[in-house]
Parts: sequence; C-alpha cells; structure tokens
Amino acid sequence: MAVLNSIRQRSVFLIVIIALALFSFVLADVIRNGGMSSQKSQNTIATINGEDIEREQFARQVESFQRNMGQNATTSQAVNQVWEMNVRRTLMQEQFEELGIRVEEAQVKEMMRRELANNPNFTNEAGVFDEAKLREYVATLKSTSPQAYQQWLDFETSLAETAREQIYLNLVRAGVGATLLEGEQAYRFASDNVDMEFVYVPYTTVEDSQVEISKDEIRDYVKAHPGQFKTEPTRDIQYVLYEETASVEDEAEVKSELLGLLNDKVEFNSATNTSDTVEGFATTRNWEELVNERSDEKFQDRFVFKDQLPAEHADSLFNLNEGEVYGPFKYNGSYRLARVVETAQMADSAKARHILVAWQGSPVGGQVTRSKEQAQQLADSLANVVKNNNDKFAELASEFSADTSNKEDAGQLGWFGPGAMVPAFNDYVFNNNEGSVGVVETQFGYHVIHIQELTDKEKAVKLATVSRAIQPSEKTSNELFAEVTKFELAAKDGNFSDLAKESGKEVRPVKEIKQLEENIPGIGAQRRIVQWAFEEEVEVGDIRRFEVPSGYVVAQVTAANKGGLKSAEAASATVIPILQKQKKAEIIKSDISGSDLQAIAQNQGVQVNTANAVNRNSPTLPGVGSEPKIVGAAFGLESGETSSPLAGEKGVFVVKVLQKNDAPQMESYRPYAAREASARRISVNSEIYQALKESAEIEDNRARFY
Repeated sequence: MAVLNSIRQRSVFLIVIIALALFSFVLADVIRNGGMSSQKSQNTIATINGEDIEREQFARQVESFQRNMGQNATTSQAVNQVWEMNVRRTLMQEQFEELGIRVEEAQVKEMMRRELANNPNFTNEAGVFDEAKLREYVATLKSTSPQAYQQWLDFETSLAETAREQIYLNLVRAGVGATLLEGEQAYRFASDNVDMEFVYVPYTTVEDSQVEISKDEIRDYVKAHPGQFKTEPTRDIQYVLYEETASVEDEAEVKSELLGLLNDKVEFNSATNTSDTVEGFATTRNWEELVNERSDEKFQDRFVFKDQLPAEHADSLFNLNEGEVYGPFKYNGSYRLARVVETAQMADSAKARHILVAWQGSPVGGQVTRSKEQAQQLADSLANVVKNNNDKFAELASEFSADTSNKEDAGQLGWFGPGAMVPAFNDYVFNNNEGSVGVVETQFGYHVIHIQELTDKEKAVKLATVSRAIQPSEKTSNELFAEVTKFELAAKDGNFSDLAKESGKEVRPVKEIKQLEENIPGIGAQRRIVQWAFEEEVEVGDIRRFEVPSGYVVAQVTAANKGGLKSAEAASATVIPILQKQKKAEIIKSDISGSDLQAIAQNQGVQVNTANAVNRNSPTLPGVGSEPKIVGAAFGLESGETSSPLAGEKGVFVVKVLQKNDAPQMESYRPYAAREASARRISVNSEIYQALKESAEIEDNRARFY
C-alpha cells in the first residue's frame, strides 16, 4: 500500500516524464528522417516543378506495366519506363494549362473511332464502326468489371492527352522554320565546291611516349568543358563470387540413387507387415508411372530420331534394343537413366493441311453456335468431300475453318516434325501414309487433315528417362555458407584483395555504378547490391554478403563519387586522346618547313594529295576521311592561296586552293528554306520534350523505393 500511495503522490511527475520520453522518441525520428517533411518524403516518388508523384500511384503503374510486359521486364525496366511516362505527362500538362489547350468530346470520339475502326467487337455486319456496339461494350464493363472499366476510362483519358499533345506539337511546329538566308546557306553548302591540294601528316607519326599528359591538364580540360563531363553520383565496388555447386560426393550420391532404381528390390511394408517386391526401372512394365513418380522430368510420350539425342550419348542410346537401359549418364546438369520402350520406322517430317471445325464453347469457337455433335458431323462430311476431290480443300478451308492463321492459305501448316503438333494430330499424321485424309479430335475442335507429303521413313525410338538434377546437398550448402561468412568477417578486418587471392577467388571490380542501375557484370540483375552501395550510412571500405541465384557475393565499396564533374581519373579515357592530339599537332607544326607543298611533303616524308569538288556538306578528303575543319578552312582561302599548318581530326594539314567553284545564284532560295524547315520540324517531338526536361526542376526519389 505504501508503494501505491507513493506512486499516487508522484503521478503528475510520472506523466511529465512519460510525455518527455514520447516527445524525444518522435523528435529523434523526425531528425533521423530529415525533418517534419519526412512523411511526404516517404510517400513521394518525385517532385516535378512542384507537382508530387505519389508512391502508391507510381507503384500501381509499375505493377500494371510489368503485368503487360510479362516476365521479360525487370522491375527496374518497368520503373524507368513509368518514370519517363510520368515526367512527360507532367511537363506536357503544364504546357497545356499554361497555353489553355483543351479538347472537345467530339475530338476524342473521332480519335476513338479511328483507333477502333478495325476491331471486330465494334463493327457491324458491313464492317463499319458501330457506336452503339461501343456504348453497349462500355456499359457491360461498368456493370461487370470495375477494374476493366477503369482501364477503359484510362484509355479514354490517354486519347484526350494524345489529342492535346498533338495540338501543342502542331503549335510548336508552326513556329519552326528557316529564313531565305538560311535556305541560301543550305544551297551553298551543298553546291559550292573547291579543288585543292594538300599535305597530310598523321598524328600517328608522333609516338604516344613523346607527349605526357598530367592529371592537372586533365582537370583543367574538364573544368573548361563542364557540359561534357557532368556526372551523376556513382559508386565503385569490387566483389568475389562464391558459386554454390554440387561436390563430388553430391554427384556420387545422385548417381547411386539412380542405380538403386535400376533393379528389383524387396522392401518391408509396415502397413501390411509383409515384404513387397518393388519393380526396378530395367524390368517394370509401368515405366511411365515410375518416371513420373521418381524423375525430375515427366515422361515424354513421343518418338525421337538420332540427331535429337544428346550428341555424346546418341550412339549408345540409339543402338539399344527395346527394353534395354543405358546409364546413369551425365547430361545438362543431371544424371539420367534411359530405357528404350519402343522403336518405329517413321518420317522425320511431314507436310499437311487442315480444316479446324469448332463448336460452341471450344477455345476457338468464337461466335460459333453449332454443338459438338454437329461439329463432328460437319467434319466427317468435309472429309468425305475432300477424299473425293482434293481440289475442294482450299475452298472448304476458307469457308469452314476456325484457324484464322491459315484458313485463307488453304489450311496449309507447312513442314513439321514429330511432336510439333498436339498428340492426336501428331499421331494421325505420322502413323498414316502420304495422301491420307481423316478426322481427329483435339481440345481445339475436329481437324480434317490431309497428309500432303512425308519424308522417307527411318528408325525412331521412344525413351523412358529418369532424370535427377545434380544439386548441392545440405551439407555442401552449409559448408559454403560457413566459408563465405568466414571470408566476410576476415575481409572487414583485413585486405579484401589479398584475402580473396589466398582463398583462390577472383576479385571483380565494377566502376561507376549509377544509383538506378541494376545489372552488375558477371552476376546480372542485382538491384539490392546497388541499393546497399548508395545507402547513406555505407562508407568506402564497407563490406557485405549477398545471396544471389548462383550462390553468394561478398561486395566492398571502393569509391564514392558524389556527382558533379568527373575526376581526372574518370575523365582520363576521354580527355587523354584529345590532349594527345593537341600536343602532337604542335610538335608536327613546329617540325613543318618548306615554301610550298612539294617541299613540305618532301620534308615530312609524305606526298601531295589532290581533292576535287569537295563541298561542306560532305567534307571528305581522299585517303583521309571526314575533315570538316580543314575543308571549312579551304573555303576561307582565295584561289592559289596556301594555308598555314592546320590541326584536323586525324593529323596536321597544309592546304592550297586550286580553284573555288561557286554555284550560280538562284532567283529564289525558297525551296531550300522549305526543305530546311521540314527537316527541323521532324525532330520537334523529341527535342521539345528534352528541352522541357532540361529546364525543369525534378526531384527524383526512385532510388529510395526501388
């Protein structure tokens, strides 16, 4: 009681203490997440010119995009596509609002009419778009499928946005043109030409070792050309890969298990308290059941030819008699036992055509109203007609076949091999003779089949194969995990590269990984590793283990670039060749002497070259290639004038103009101006978006969520 009284007396004090503790907890969270706006930062994928794109909306779009693209699209690919879509939409809508661009309902309906004009769901019997059918379709969606109806509304919205964008782009195109002066310039660039002689001294005449490029020179060049060397934040990492593979013992165990299936064995049955004889693979008559129960791959009920068997085992397998077994043999990451269960003589390919008769409810039935019994009667009737007159096949296929892919091509299926068609179809074709006509039923309907040609028959075998994948055992996996963990812990306290070398592992460096990348050379899509490298608390030198499909990766961050201008090291591959050219040009220029081209050529050990009718649109010099700067300089000289040494793309040139050939004046340069304007308008679509994007304020938070 004394304790309770003490608590009551200090209740106000306790409440204050608890309140302060809660406040401290909230304050710490605010500070840790960057202030009071943390809630917004956690829910905003991007802010574009002040407009937020919410994370949930973006995530739904990414999910929808992946669903439409199928398994081939990675999450990063979907995120990037949806990002570009949202940036474009936001920037364009800004322009629409600023300019007051609107579209009327009639415009959207007209676009919809054009978009759906060839869709059979919305056309009448005459093949003309029927608006009543469209209204009925939309009403059905609204009442039966809210999700599909929402997709339809999104489609309508996208049509409206497309119409607004088209109006906007047309307005921009209307303001893009070319003056008559620009038309004359285009005419001159294409038509004026010059005849000249030149001496060419390649940069390769100066050895790279004769010119030294310092880091300071590279830095100065980068600072002087910042637009060329802007870079996003990047990380450099190095990693070692521990692949999880089966040990020799694991392989031996799999092989032993297969050998244990080969012969009959006696097993005790605890349910009946008796010993039962279990048939082995070599003796059983129920090979299909055994394969389906004991193999990683189901029984394949089909014949194969020798060239379809694994090359290194083809002779052994193909020469077996019925009932004989081969193996265990290693193939494609597994051990296998194979038994020949049947042999046959058959064609290795066939040419056939068919008429597919569907019934109401079959997969390709569509608008068909006939019953299954009526479909069979029709198929039998068509087969009888074809048997009496093969020439009728094309006409009947066009009228009755439900296979739209070839009904207008006389039902032709071309050449195919055994197993290419569904079983019943396949069996009929390869078990009958050339010229046969018959009817078979499959899940698609009744097929009227005409076998047109068969290749010569040859031996084929049907195999029952028990396959077991060679996989690491639990023991092997545990040993690998222990080895990886040991390396990870040791590398945190030691030298990563030295320890990897001691462990016999290759260290693989990866340079300049960007924040939104996902692929890492050597291990493929590993978005988690990239995310880790960019986490705020991760520093250069930090190490972490990651599980990957093939095993484990231990990665280390080796460099962190905050972005801005590239470092001298990062820019060296681009800058060094440029600076080398500049320095080599000065060396060559200082070495050139002589009063005319012949003397200069003799002094440099080269020859005088001639170039005739060279224009500025195609500034190509014979034996050299494109040299726009040199050709442009030649047009600045007078006839008979010789230039000073000029630095070009591939070397140093001295040029003498023999003759300048000016094209005649035209009465009007309007056609050239119109051509220039047309060429510029073609690029409006891409360039206007790029310009809007470059001028926009975009806060990109994708890397925080993906």
